[in-house]
Amino acid sequence: MSDWGFYGRRDELDKLRNVLDRGRWFFVKITGRRRIGKTALVQHALGGRDARPVYYVQIPDSGDAGVLSAVNDALDTFNVPREKFPRPRNPAELAKLLEALAEAGYVVVLDEFQYFNRKGFEGFCSLLQAAADRLAAKAGRVRGGWAVLGSVHSEMTALLEERSAPLYGRVTDPLELGHLDIASVLAILRAHADVTPERLLSLWTLFEGVPKFYRDCYEQNVLNADRATLLRKMFFESSSPLRSEAETWFLREIGGMMDTVLKFVARNPGMMHQELVHEIRTASGQETSNIGGYLAALTDRYRLIERKLPVFAKSSARQGRYYVTDNFLTAWMAAIASRVSARSFRPIGQLVAETGVALDGVEGAGLEKLVGQLYEERSRRELGDFPVTCRIRGFWDRKQTEIDLVAVNEAERRIRFGSCKRSSTKLLRDISNFKSHVDRFLDEHRSYHDWDIDYVGISVRLSDDERAVLTRHGITPQSLEDLTTGLT
Repeated sequence: MSDWGFYGRRDELDKLRNVLDRGRWFFVKITGRRRIGKTALVQHALGGRDARPVYYVQIPDSGDAGVLSAVNDALDTFNVPREKFPRPRNPAELAKLLEALAEAGYVVVLDEFQYFNRKGFEGFCSLLQAAADRLAAKAGRVRGGWAVLGSVHSEMTALLEERSAPLYGRVTDPLELGHLDIASVLAILRAHADVTPERLLSLWTLFEGVPKFYRDCYEQNVLNADRATLLRKMFFESSSPLRSEAETWFLREIGGMMDTVLKFVARNPGMMHQELVHEIRTASGQETSNIGGYLAALTDRYRLIERKLPVFAKSSARQGRYYVTDNFLTAWMAAIASRVSARSFRPIGQLVAETGVALDGVEGAGLEKLVGQLYEERSRRELGDFPVTCRIRGFWDRKQTEIDLVAVNEAERRIRFGSCKRSSTKLLRDISNFKSHVDRFLDEHRSYHDWDIDYVGISVRLSDDERAVLTRHGITPQSLEDLTTGLT
């Protein structure tokens, strides 16, 4: 088995290395969801950098005593000399320590920095502001700096970007890590598994572009296994790493009614606001009037839910639909969690089989999301026959018109409509229905009548006979293999 490598992130890596190589004070902010690779990026950027001294600590979600204990333990772990850097006994001494480390050339990495937004740390943040200002005033003579890592966007914003925050305007270099692109996921699979369209869809539906989850599967030797084996090993066995990840990560930040709302959206993707409010009240048996508030918090504060609008809709349009943003969370709540909770009472083989059936449905929605991303990625890399000029989205309206994919090339006045089905059999059965929905769209949007209009039929895999049927109906066939060709 080949060794695990560093995949993707070339632009972010170059930017961080440039910051580290400037030889002057820096205050880097690195944000992104948990397990997205923030710490790995810093580690890789520091690799071979003239043995620069590094101090790393993960800030716990606790009070002063817990934070100071973690800080002092990390000082010992990284062999930071006591005679030069006395161990802090209070927040004021901690701020002085972080300033002294930067002056001495250390790269100070504070992970889970958002926990300093908790009540009681206001004074410490003000002390940190004063330290940052002193270091910035002599930036050319300071060889070290701070890298703060955080996974809760709203709390990192409250600490560093809101005008009322003590640390507002002090960050020198912001970095936000999103998911790995499809090319990077394919690089992982090519290095460690047999790359098939089915494996790509299955793993991407579970893990999207979160590198840590792929590495967990690699370390458990199931990245190249069938889906049932992977599910059993990663979620159902006593030491399954991803079960504990799911159970602890999400519940650490949310709970109660907010958890109920999140689960309902995961299991019923694509509902509009009023539908959600009614169905959640019915399902929960509660008449709470604050469901909209929970949706807003999950959307704006935690970024776990997104409200999608149909292509061409104005931002004020009311036909927005709600979806869970994270594939792992969607798969966990929609298909895996309830069956994992029953593993002490039912045969694991049956539960794994039922989970697989449930994931088939999740993969159907996952395929649409994957295809949209593939179109955008291919366009960026100048691959394929359709450069896009706006974000790929589906279309729907109150007249029940539904189109899975709409891609636009304004420069060439081309518009492409796609029917996207996990099952190629369903794709063929849907031809007439698909074209009737496009006709309704064009009746409502007459400005596209003189554009070049393309039809594509997309599935995981297509046989020669299936391609021939689609072609006879004026529909270009596309499989996942077609859409991933050339992505390296």
